[in-house]
Amino acid sequence: MIDVHESAFSVVSVVKATVLVVATLFPIVNPLGSAAIFTNIVGRTTVQVHKLLAQKISVYSFFLLIGSLFLGVKVLSFFGISLYAVQIGGGIVVAATGWTLLNQSPQSAKDEPVADADVLANAFYPYTLPITVGPGSISVAVTLGAHLPSELHASSVFSPRVLIASLVGTAAICVIIYICYRYARKAERRLGATGTSIVMRLSSFILLCIGIQIMSAGVKAYLATLQ
Repeated sequence: MIDVHESAFSVVSVVKATVLVVATLFPIVNPLGSAAIFTNIVGRTTVQVHKLLAQKISVYSFFLLIGSLFLGVKVLSFFGISLYAVQIGGGIVVAATGWTLLNQSPQSAKDEPVADADVLANAFYPYTLPITVGPGSISVAVTLGAHLPSELHASSVFSPRVLIASLVGTAAICVIIYICYRYARKAERRLGATGTSIVMRLSSFILLCIGIQIMSAGVKAYLATLQ
């Protein structure tokens, strides 16, 4: 017989873990800021191509994040790389990216039309990797994959509860990516040049702070091994 209280506890813990996945990935993926950068470099496209491009980027982002979350720790173990090294390295990359974008001179989106085939060919690189899911997002996903089993008292990242929380949380992030990218051009027109610049600056500053936070967590974990 299934214990009702135990079943309810499992559901609540999975929901909390799903929220944790979304809350952890959202700031580092930063769909709003990435969408502003995306529209700035993609050039002028038709509505249909823009929609298809947003779909491709969200799907590629899903597989990148899920792959990092499920297989990241095993890949690191194979190469003998510690988790804190990934946090320190990823934090440095994220902070450097945020600093570069923060000091970047404002640019307007390209006015010249771009061939549809060329735009779609760039859906994975560079629009998905590294613009949408960069080294920082991958390092955070790897860290999630390492901590979720203990969070859910599971033996493996492939246990049902961890799988559900990871898949649903990552899917939610990618749906947000799709919405932000799909309607980025409309939002840019409503915000205007000044509003778009403000969003990019704020997003860049948040990215810088996130990078420093990730790096400091890695340094703290490394110092703990020396004690």
